[in-house]
Amino acid sequence: MSEELHIAGIVVHATPESLGCVTALIADMPGAEIHATSRDGKLVVTLEAPSARDIAACMEQIQQVEGVMSAALVYQHNEALEAMREELSDEDHETGIH
Repeated sequence: MSEELHIAGIVVHATPESLGCVTALIADMPGAEIHATSRDGKLVVTLEAPSARDIAACMEQIQQVEGVMSAALVYQHNEALEAMREELSDEDHETGIH
């Protein structure tokens, strides 16, 4: 069985007064990236991990942070890790879009 890469998109809702602390904690998590935040405490986050179980553990860890009201899974996808490392050539696609 080959290694996999799981990518999940989540929306985190924190209290506005704890947004700075929550943002810092998520930013320090391996495989987590914050893409957007709002003043009212909403964050758009992606998580990358080797398994769905690891994604769930990351989400649980986020939900346990003081000031976090919810963390909702919006999207999850997985690919074989070797496929993610494969370079795509534009010559194979007329539009250049992959």
